[in-house]
Amino acid sequence: MRKLGLLMVFCAVITACGKDNSSGIPVASVQLNLPMTDPRISKLNSIGGAVFLDLNQGYTGSVAGLVLYHGTGGIVAFDRCSSYQPELKHAVVSDGSGFNALDTYSGSKFSLQDGSPTKAPATKSLRAYYVYVDGSQVLHVTN
Repeated sequence: MRKLGLLMVFCAVITACGKDNSSGIPVASVQLNLPMTDPRISKLNSIGGAVFLDLNQGYTGSVAGLVLYHGTGGIVAFDRCSSYQPELKHAVVSDGSGFNALDTYSGSKFSLQDGSPTKAPATKSLRAYYVYVDGSQVLHVTN
């Protein structure tokens, strides 16, 4: 079981390293450390679970908050700042489908799996952050 967890962490890190963060979203230092038992992130304990965190929910950094998603390849994290006119710092929200995040300002949608735009006018992905769960079952999100 532990080997599976380490494999998932490794895959998540490798996937995040390949992300193109030329989204225009400002760079912000992010530091989130929460035990997987924290009720704020309990939805991440199952595949398909998504959590949208505001800036005041126990971590530092990001531009407009964090969206965390437990996909088939592990947990991924993105800045909630929409890549469409990022200078406005509009935070994406759940579109209710469980698969996409929605920028209510522009109508743009983004895949929760990889942050890529799934509906125009956005053409760039959400800014991705590094994610890993350590041996003590603490979720870490950094950049």
